[in-house]
This record gives sequence, structure tokens and C-alpha cells, in this order.
Amino acid sequence: MDGPPVRAGHGKSVYIRGGLAIRTWVREDAPMLNLVSLLLGAVALFGAIIAFVPLLGWLNWAVLPISLLGAGIGMASERPGGRRLNIFVLVAGGLRLMLGGGLF
Repeated sequence: MDGPPVRAGHGKSVYIRGGLAIRTWVREDAPMLNLVSLLLGAVALFGAIIAFVPLLGWLNWAVLPISLLGAGIGMASERPGGRRLNIFVLVAGGLRLMLGGGLF
């Protein structure tokens, strides 16, 4: 882009390039989405740590949807931290469920 972006309202930026105006969307809530994803990942990680105790593996059935939701929200964010945390919890919880036969 040649020139600096000019705010056009409602989250839109316009770049002037060779006399042609290019309109792009700017996500202003992206840092907040990463924070929400990190919070969901922290809750899921806490639950996954508890679920590693023998006979509490069934708790992973509650942890996996929370981390899946957090990963989905993290996909909408520009920063990868929350997404990575939730994917880690998904993999760890899924492996724990496979090793415990789905219950233990």
C-alpha cells in the first residue's frame, strides 16, 4: 500500500494506491478475542490438569468442548497465543481420553 490508511468509519480503512482507493476491514476487537481465548484456555487447562488424576478422566469430556470453543475464538484473533494454548489442551485431553478408554 502506498499511502497511510485513512479511517472511513465502522472499522474500515481506505488505502490510496495509484489513485485507486482500496478498502479493507480492520478488526478492532482482535486483542480482546485473544484474551477471551486465553481465559477459556486457562480454564480448560485447569480442568485438564485435574482430569489427569486417576478415575477423573471423564472430566476431559467437559474440557474438550471448552478448549474447542477457545480455539475457535482464537482463530478469529490475530495473535496466536490463545489458539496455541487451546490446541495444546485439545491434544492433551484427547490423548488422555484415548489412553483411559474414554472414561478413566
